[in-house]
Formats: sequence, structure tokens, C-alpha cells
Amino acid sequence: MKVVVNKLPGSKVEIKVEIPSTQMDMYFETAASNLSKDMKVDGFRPGKVPIEIVEKEKGSQKVYEEAANLAIQRTLAKAILDNKIEIVGQPVDITVLKVARGDSMEYRAVFWVIPEVVLGQYKGLEIKKREIKIEDKEVDKALEYLQNSRAKYVTVNRPAQSGDRVEIDFVTRCGGVKIEGGEDKNHPLIVGKGSFIPGFEKQLEGMKSGEEKNFSLVVPNDWPQKNLAGKKLDFEIKMNLVQKREIPSLNDEFARSLGKFDSLNHLKKSIKDGLFQEKEIKEKERIRLELIEKAAADSKVEIPEILIDIEIEKMIDELRNSTQSMGLSFENYLKSINKTIEGLKKEFKPKAEKRVKIGLVLKAIAEKENIKVSEEEVTEKINETLKYYSSIEEARKNIDLEALKHYTENVIKNEKVFELLEKNAKIK
Repeated sequence: MKVVVNKLPGSKVEIKVEIPSTQMDMYFETAASNLSKDMKVDGFRPGKVPIEIVEKEKGSQKVYEEAANLAIQRTLAKAILDNKIEIVGQPVDITVLKVARGDSMEYRAVFWVIPEVVLGQYKGLEIKKREIKIEDKEVDKALEYLQNSRAKYVTVNRPAQSGDRVEIDFVTRCGGVKIEGGEDKNHPLIVGKGSFIPGFEKQLEGMKSGEEKNFSLVVPNDWPQKNLAGKKLDFEIKMNLVQKREIPSLNDEFARSLGKFDSLNHLKKSIKDGLFQEKEIKEKERIRLELIEKAAADSKVEIPEILIDIEIEKMIDELRNSTQSMGLSFENYLKSINKTIEGLKKEFKPKAEKRVKIGLVLKAIAEKENIKVSEEEVTEKINETLKYYSSIEEARKNIDLEALKHYTENVIKNEKVFELLEKNAKIK
């Protein structure tokens, strides 16, 4: 088999393949066998009909097409691998140039390929490191969060106030008829949180446990339940329980209640140290991003549109998964932000192009610096992921191990590139 590879403009490559006649004879025989499996010819078993009879029955064009397709299927992948061509996606074009029985076959295939990158400066890049400071108000905010997380509700014998937790019985009517879902017993809610229509929770303020109350409210015109929008609703309420929110005091006792602190000062120091480490990690990430962005800006590469399109699809999938993880349908999310998929694609394109270029530059630096990843490194990293599964069988059900291996290798390689950039940068 003879293979000729030609580079084309726009990050494309042409692969010309010539298959010798001896090899093509086998493909013609297989083509005849495939096409004759449904043929009934006296004296021959299905799939064993001579090619001359198959050509007469099915047509020479059909036999030639079948033979050519078999030849391409069994030679193109080998041609790509043998010539170490990094293709992107499916072929742009495949054209049979010559095919005939008893002769060689020639065809050409055109693919998008990973483009060549002309690297600019990536060593000695100047970066200004930002000073990391932890202000008292940041520690106070973290302490407030801890206090609120340990808050508890205590039953009180007083009128309900905003912020209280209450339990109520309620019946809701519209025009004298109970509405669907408009009745409940011991329904819990936080007064003032806005769980019901505007004005409802205000009516609960001042009510004590055991008291009953009737009132009416008009549903806003823009209310999500369109069947109720603009209508007057009549409510019957009974207050069953009033609880106030008690937040623990900030003192040594509170610190000790968290388990591993012997004083409030110890807790504050731990929070401050944690915030410092968090900011330190973020600063490291910022420096790395600035380094690779500078390296990318100084490099030249012609990015094929297909790579940008693939990245845009990844970004949309990331957004879809994010919205669905929050319990929202992607379609409803798009409606809420008044955008379409096509609109998102257009909006994402500049960022996608930037992401693709950064990825190509990382790859080019790794190749130039001969950065390698060992099998042991990949295995060790994968084992960290697999330890969250009870067995390898469970892992195989949930993840594509081959894809994980490839992904992990890239992550480790990129990490090594970032370490090289940091080591050779002028960070002030």
C-alpha cells in the first residue's frame, strides 16, 4: 500500500492511498460474498456466488462500490496511524480516484488536523504576584456563617415576628371554591421569606399559637401560576406553632462545640489560615492562567473552525449539566435568560477560540520540551479517582476507563507544562 500525505491550507491534510491489485482482488471477493448472501442461484450457496454472476445480478457499480468501501474501511485508519496524522473529527471528503477489477485502486481523503503552532516566548515571562491579605471582616463573615449553621429554633409563647419559624393550617379559596393545592396542615414556613404570595406572611405577624384568622389578598398579575394571576384569594389560617431562631454566642464554648478547637482565638486562627490557603491556591491559578495567556498571545496558530465548534459544544454541555444539577431544565433556563442555543453559540465563540488556542499552545510546549507522562503516573492518578467506587466493576459501569486514562494523561502533562512555565517565569 502506497500512501502520500499532502498538507492543505486551513489546517487540512490530503491522504492519497494506492492499494495494489492483489489486495483489491480480496476486497472484490469479499464484496461479491457480501452482496450474494441474499441471492439464490442454482448450484451455489448464498455468499458463494461467483463475482461475474453477482455483477450481472446486482450491477457492476454496486460491486465496485462495495469493494471500494471495504478497501477504504480497512486501509484509511492504518494510513493515518502509520503517518502519525492527528486528525480532527470525520473526513471532510473521500473520493475514489480509480477502481477496477484486476487493477490497483486509488482514493483520496481530506481531514481537518491539529494545526501547527509557532510558539512565541513562554520562558522568562514577567508576572506580578499579588499580596495575599486576610481582613478581619472576612473572618467575621466566616464566623457568622458558622453561627447561622448552628442556629436552632425554640418554641415561644408570643406573637409571630419576621424571621420566626411557624407551622400553620390553611385553606385557600377562590370565589368560594377551594383551589388545587390550597390546603395543608402544620405547614412550616419562615415568616418574611416570601414563600407565599406578597402580603401573606405579613398577615401572620402578630398571631400567637392557637389563634385563627381570615383575610383576602389579590394575586399579582405576573404570578407564575397564570390561572390565579390577578384573582382574589380568601385564606383561613390557624397558627399552630411559633419558634424563634436562636443563634449561639461567639465564645470559647462555641468554638469547643465545633470539636477541634479549644478557644475562640484558636477557631479564628484556623479560619484565617484556611482563608489564606484558599486565596493562595486562587493566586497560583491566576498566575498560571496569566502565564499561559501570555504564551498563547505571543504564539501563532491557524485554528480550524471545527475545533472551535467542538469547544462551543463542550461549553454548552457544561452549562446544561450545571443548570440540571440545580434542578432546572436547560430549556427553561434559556427562556429565563431570553436566549437560544444559536445565540449562546455566538456568545461563546470568542471564549471557545481562546480556550482552544491555550490548549494547542500547552500541547506544543509539551512537545517542544519533550514532556512525558509515565504509565505509573497515570495509574496513580486514576487510582485516586477509583477509590471513591466500591469496586472496579462499579467504576466500569459509571465511567469510561479508556477516556479517563486519556484525560488523566493530559491533566498530568498540562500540570508539568505549568510547572515549567512557573519555574522559568520572572514572578515578582
